[in-house]
Amino acid sequence: MTPTHQLRAQFDAHTVTVYQAYGSAIADAALAAQRFVAPFSFERMTWVKPSFLWMMERCGWAAKRDQERVLAVRLHRRDFDALVAMAVPTHFDPRWDERHEAWRARLEAAQALVQWDPERDVRGAKRPHRTIQLGIGRSLARAYASEWVARLDDVTPLVAQLRALRREGAWDEVRRRLPVERALA
Repeated sequence: MTPTHQLRAQFDAHTVTVYQAYGSAIADAALAAQRFVAPFSFERMTWVKPSFLWMMERCGWAAKRDQERVLAVRLHRRDFDALVAMAVPTHFDPRWDERHEAWRARLEAAQALVQWDPERDVRGAKRPHRTIQLGIGRSLARAYASEWVARLDDVTPLVAQLRALRREGAWDEVRRRLPVERALA
C-alpha cells in the first residue's frame, strides 16, 4: 500500500524530473536555451511537480490558457534534494514537534515551499495518497532557471496523445504510456 505522503518521481542517479506548464513563448525560449530565460518570470514563485498526473490535473491536460505546453524539467539530483530539504510546508500539522508560531516564522522566511495535494489517477479522480509540489521562491529563481536544470524536454506531444486516448476511454493505453514514477529514496 502506498504511504499517505510519498515523494514519487521519474529519476535516475543524477536527475529528477519535474513538470511545469507554460504558454508557447516561455516554452519555446526555454527549450531553445535549455534553461529558463525571458519571458520566464524571475519575480514570482514558480511551482514544480514531480507527478505527471498532478501536472495534468493542474494544466487540464495542456488545454488551459497559458499552460498549453508541458515541459519535463530534469533537475540535477543534488539541487532537487537541497530544494526538498529547505522547503517549508504551507500547512501546519499539530502533530509536529514544533509550535505554530515557530512554523509561521519559518514559513514567512522560506525560500522554498512544499505542499501535499491529492494524487490523481488517469481519469482525474483523487487517489488516497498525496503527491508533492514544490514552490521555488524569487530568491532561488535564477539558480533554478539556469544552474539546476540539466535538461528540458517538451512533452506536449505525449500529453496530446494521452488527452486523445482519454477521450476515447482507452484508460489502459493511457496508463501504459505514462512516465514511470517511483518512490524517491
